[in-house]
Amino acid sequence: MDLSELERDNTGRCRLSSPVPAVCRKEPCVLGVDEAGRGPVLGPMVYAICYCPLSRLADLEALKVADSKTLLESERERLFAKMEDTDFVGWALDVLSPNLISTSMLGRVKYNLNSLSHDTATGLIQYALYQGVNVTQVFVDTVGMPETYQARLQQSFPGIEVTVKAKADALYPVVSAASICAKVARDQAVKKWQFVEKLQDSDTDYGSGYPNAALGQVKVLWQEGASDHRRCPRYSAGSLRRAARRPGAVAHACNPSTLGGRDPKTKAWLKEHVEPVFGFPQFVRFSWRTAQTILEKEAEDVIWEDSASKDQEGLRKITSYFLNEGSQARPRSSHRYFLERGLESATSL
Repeated sequence: MDLSELERDNTGRCRLSSPVPAVCRKEPCVLGVDEAGRGPVLGPMVYAICYCPLSRLADLEALKVADSKTLLESERERLFAKMEDTDFVGWALDVLSPNLISTSMLGRVKYNLNSLSHDTATGLIQYALYQGVNVTQVFVDTVGMPETYQARLQQSFPGIEVTVKAKADALYPVVSAASICAKVARDQAVKKWQFVEKLQDSDTDYGSGYPNAALGQVKVLWQEGASDHRRCPRYSAGSLRRAARRPGAVAHACNPSTLGGRDPKTKAWLKEHVEPVFGFPQFVRFSWRTAQTILEKEAEDVIWEDSASKDQEGLRKITSYFLNEGSQARPRSSHRYFLERGLESATSL
């Protein structure tokens, strides 16, 4: 996967895609949508679509695609390479930088993560249609309430059959394939991240990047060999059953090092790389509570001086700020251009 465009500019959004297989323009296709990196405090979130003809869906299943969270990194890389080698599978993805995510969420007009996710998924589906992919069915791993999300997508794409489900990446092979594309892209993006701040002797061993809210559950699950998926809501029973058929996959999928077990390492990295005045590098999602807590403790406070209280008394019309009239009129000072040149308004000719 060529991430050179992202490496040149990782401050916003980057879209990557495969060539569209010729068969996907001719035959009805099924398309899956999934993401990777929604929860961590570090690194980008990646949304991906994967599509193939309905007539070749069995061939996609034969590749043994599965929910990416149940696969070793080497397995994900191998499966992605196999999909790349086919003549019937296509993919596209959007890489959303931590900076884009945080500035969207903290802007004056709030743009929350669910809305960002929904719009990104919609954009990728539309992109596939613009590329000429003959999409007739779409399967999506839900964000938020599946019924609301499905109704929204169905309204955007009335001619396509849309299904939105929780754990879709474990239920539908085409969504599993999308989850593999997203996870492979995020893993590579994190490993090759170019710090625009040009940090000196930067330590890139920052752990998993995930907050440790469910760390205790994951540890127990890992120690017990993933015998009860209900103790780790991130995984469905089906995901763990499939993982159990691959030696070592359960231990990897539920290993604390995969889902926050090295979270203390992440927090240590955050504390080490917080600048007292300017905050974190753009690799950090500074809108996350974990980052905000560290900022509150480690960074300098900023005090914004209020205007004089007399300026706050009473309500004024908005036009009063532009018209020099009324009892609260203020004398206007000349622009610097006129002051520097000793120019004054002429009262008479």
